[in-house]
Order: sequence, then C-alpha cells, then structure tokens
Amino acid sequence: YWCSADVGWVTGHSYVVYGPLINGCTSVIYEGVPNYPNWGRTWRIVQDHDVSVYYTAPTAIRSMLQAGSDWVTQYDRSSLRILGTVGEPINVEAWNWYYETVGESRCPIIDTWWQTETGGHMLTPLPAVTQLKAGVATKPFFGIEPCLIDSETKKEITGTGAGHLCMKQSWPGIARTVFNDHKRFKDTYFGDYKEYYFTGDGACRDEDGDYRITGRVDDVLNVSGHRLGTAEIESAINSHNSVAESAIVGFPHDVKGEGVYAYIILKNGQSGSDDMTSEINAILRTQIGPIAKLDKVQYVEGLPKTRSGKIMRRILRKIAAGLHQELGDTSTLAEPEIVQKLVTKAQP
Repeated sequence: YWCSADVGWVTGHSYVVYGPLINGCTSVIYEGVPNYPNWGRTWRIVQDHDVSVYYTAPTAIRSMLQAGSDWVTQYDRSSLRILGTVGEPINVEAWNWYYETVGESRCPIIDTWWQTETGGHMLTPLPAVTQLKAGVATKPFFGIEPCLIDSETKKEITGTGAGHLCMKQSWPGIARTVFNDHKRFKDTYFGDYKEYYFTGDGACRDEDGDYRITGRVDDVLNVSGHRLGTAEIESAINSHNSVAESAIVGFPHDVKGEGVYAYIILKNGQSGSDDMTSEINAILRTQIGPIAKLDKVQYVEGLPKTRSGKIMRRILRKIAAGLHQELGDTSTLAEPEIVQKLVTKAQP
C-alpha cells in the first residue's frame, strides 16, 4: 500500500501512518518528488515493490500526464488493483488518463473527498461496489449525511442541484475546536448555517444522488455580477488536448470588477500562442458561457505547490494583482524557484 502524501499533511497522518498500521498493511513510504531522477520514478517503485493500492493527489496525476504516458507504460503495473485520489477535485481528463493508462482500465479509482477537519473519508466510491463516474466523488461514506444548502435562502436543496456542501449530523472524526480559539471554530464551521457543519466547499448532486465537488466556495470569481467557480473553469480548460494543468484566480478589473487570470501548463512539445488561447476560450464559451472568457493568460512551466501537491493560490492571486512584493513565506513550497519565474513573466 502506498500513499504518496507528505507525512506532515493530514493525509500523511491518517493514510501513511495511522490507517496502514491499524490495518496491518505493508506500506511503501517514499521521501522525495515524483520526477527524480525522471518521471518514471513512481512507476518503477510500483513495479519493484508490487504496490497494489496507490493513493495520490490530482495535481501529481496531472503532472505525470503532462510528462507523457511513455514514462508509465515502460514499467510493469500488473500489481495495481486500486487507485485513489485526494486533496482536490480531479478533472475528467486526468481521471480518464489515470484509469485507462495507469490502471489499464481495470483498477477502480476511489475519488475521496474529505478534510483535515473531518479526520477521514466523507464522500467516496467503494471498490467493486459503486458505479464510477469520471471526476465524481459519488456517495457518502458509512454514517455520513451530506446535504446541499442554497447560499441565498439558507434552505436545503432536495434532488438534483448545486449548492454549499454541508453535513447534517456529526461523525466520530469531526474536529472539536481550534486550539485556544473556540469562537473561531464555531463561527467558521457553524456560523453560516445553524445546526449544519459547513465544509466551505461547493458541490453538485446528480439524478443518481452522486456528488461532484466543484471547489472551495471562496474560490469563486465575481465577473460582471456572475459568480464563476474556479474549479469549473479549470476543468473546461483542462479538457483541451494540449493542456496538462491550469489554475484560475481573479484580479482587479476596472470594468468587470474581477477579471479571469489563467496560469496554464501545456503538455510536452506544446507552446502557448494566441491561437491556443482562442481555442481554450472557445471551449469555455461552449461549456460555461461567454462570461468565462480569459482576460489574461500566462503559459507556465510549473505552479507553486506544497510538497503534498496543493497549489498555493494566494501566491497566484498576488502575482495576478501585481503585488509581487507581498508574496509572503514561500519556504514550504516544493520548488520555491517557480515563484520568481511566474513573477518575471506575469501578464501586465
């Protein structure tokens, strides 16, 4: 069993240390990045150590997709039987590549949604039980009672729909407080919707009762009065055949109030151009609407990420807003030098 999370992150605590020990698993623990000495490192470890369960972040999957499938297919992955994702919503293209290329279309993908504050899985497919859907976290875990709340009316949404993801009942792993600041804990998680735990995430529920996470509700842009989720825009951008990964942030715009700034990583051998931007905007127009048009595009080699694979969006927002002297501490990034490259080529 191999969970590739940094041990300092909650997934590292629960799914590198406690969970495997409790279940008597033989675990692989790897200290390092997935591309050293090359992008085949992960799959060589899978081959050499007969990894059967592999659990990683969508960010890592997109990076490996960008490097190309040859790094995967040259290694024997027949030991794999379950693939997992954690940390953020996984876009459809990355899900399909993970399923078809990495797992040879035989390993179920367990797309888990949970938080540090929840202590463990809250929404997740069950291997060989749940009907899988690309990019969908599917059903609540045992004993979990999620619901969608309309942010305007504060009422629960029944049936299909989209809203703020909340929990109706407590569960064993729920956080009890914030150290030395219980009022902050109550205000943050129970202040918006009384008697509900508010996750801070948005979600959609389809006709089958399956949940798809749309991202943090504070990662919402207000463009000319229209509220656009960054995860929704990123998923559309990532559907372009040449795009490996993207990150969307807002920046101050004199006319729209907030503009759409895109950081885009292209697959190997591709280069950014006005034509490429036009193609991406055409996809956005079709999938979301003209309001989602990108105002600024920066084609980049990498994004500022923590060692656990989380994109540091506060840094991207500062760069997009031109606040290059206010980036704060970047020492926890996996590759701090990326920040200066982004600043140097930032769109004016």
